[in-house]
Parts: sequence; structure tokens; C-alpha cells
Amino acid sequence: MSRVETMTTTGHSMPSSVVTAAVLVIGDEILSGRTKDKNVGYIADYLTALGIDLREVRIVPDVEEEIVAALNALRARYSYVFTTGGIGPTHDDITADSVAKAFGVPIDHHPEAVAILKERMARIGGELNEARLRMARVPAGATLVYNKVSGAPGFWIGNVITMAGVPAIMQAMLDEVAPKLKTGAKLLSETIRADAKEGDVGTELGEIAKAHPDAIIGSYPFFDEKLGANTNIVVRSRDAARLAQVKAEVEAMLVRVKAALAAPAVR
Repeated sequence: MSRVETMTTTGHSMPSSVVTAAVLVIGDEILSGRTKDKNVGYIADYLTALGIDLREVRIVPDVEEEIVAALNALRARYSYVFTTGGIGPTHDDITADSVAKAFGVPIDHHPEAVAILKERMARIGGELNEARLRMARVPAGATLVYNKVSGAPGFWIGNVITMAGVPAIMQAMLDEVAPKLKTGAKLLSETIRADAKEGDVGTELGEIAKAHPDAIIGSYPFFDEKLGANTNIVVRSRDAARLAQVKAEVEAMLVRVKAALAAPAVR
């Protein structure tokens, strides 16, 4: 895949209509391959539908200093940071402590979180032991993010939303916070099948992208069983009129390029 992307931003400043996000995936099990991540794609689709641009994904091990460094870098750069993983009952679930350290606040058992866990243990017949009580530890100043699957909450502090790594629980937490998120203008998209190789249209596509810095153009090669190497061109913009204009220019460019390729060579 190659992409020709241009934006009208300078540095990291964004237009007021753009809301951005990053995902910080936490866990040795992801990096070792023992667990296959199923959350990033889901979050990307979910945020796109809301009008939030997912701009970056990082994966870090269960190491406090690495979590803190990544979290501080991401929360300074994006509107929201969503973390997944590391808020369970075991010794290596250190996300909550790391978030507290990143914000420079203490961490302790949250009374409401303890009450939620007590009620759930009473209902399912489990013991609220020391390990399970770890899931009620929340950085000072954070609000709880409820989940209807397992009871144990995530939390939201500043622009950081800390969620579980188990996909079903993460999804429940995302549903919980979604109505409270600020959203921007949605990124509209059109896909044009080029019926040409990516290398045949790359130069012309770059010229169109340069002429329209407020649009995003991506080229995505694929193999067609009948035609062989082929390309999908995706045009994105928050402005419907601009999207239509750029799409028309791409389609006209494809007609010209394919006509030139089909023309006999002049000797």
C-alpha cells in the first residue's frame, strides 16, 4: 500500500472541526504474540463513525516507565487517548498505577468501584479478595467507566480513557463513553477502481493531491484474477463538494492515463 496524503495543518495543530485520538495497547502478551489484538480495528471503525480521527497506535510492554512515557507523549498530542489492557487482578496489571504516575496523582480504591465489585461477587458467589480489589484502584480525580459485562470499571482522567483488554469488555466500555466524547466533522470517503497499475497512475495522482491539500488521497494495490495488478484509489475529505471535485479529477486522470497506455507507440 502506498498513500499520498496531504493536510492543511501545520505541525500538530488541527482545525477546530477535527477531533483526534490515539490507542495505547498495553501488554507483554500482545508483543509476544500469545494474544492477538482484536481491539484496534474495532476502535478505529467506531471512532471513524463518530467523526474522530484515529491518528496513532502504540503497543508497549507491562513496564511502568514505558507506559508512562508513551501515555504522556500521546495525551499531549491528541484529543483523546484510549488505553486497552492491564487493568485486571494480577500483579502485572499495572496500567492504573502507570496512569496515576503519568498524571502525578495518587491512586487508591474507589468507593463506588469497590461497591460494584462487592455487588457482583455477591451475585455470582465469588470472593472479593485482594486480587479482585486491585480492579477497584483508580487514580485520584478520575471518573469511572462502567461496563455491563464483568462489572469491573475502567476510568477516565483528563483526556485518557482506560479500558480493559478483553474485547467484549472493551466494547462495553467504549459504548459507555461514546455519548460523552466530543466529535468533529466526519471524514467522507469515495473509492475509485482504477483498472490500472499503481505505478501507472502514481505521478498524476501526486499532482492531484498537491493541488488539493485539503483532501486525502490513498492508493491501494490489489490483484484482480482477470486483469492482474490493479489499484483502488480512495479519496477522503470533510467537505462533500471538495470530495466530488477531487473524485471527478481522479476519474478524468484515469481516462487520460489509460488512453495513453493503450495508444500504439509512435516510431
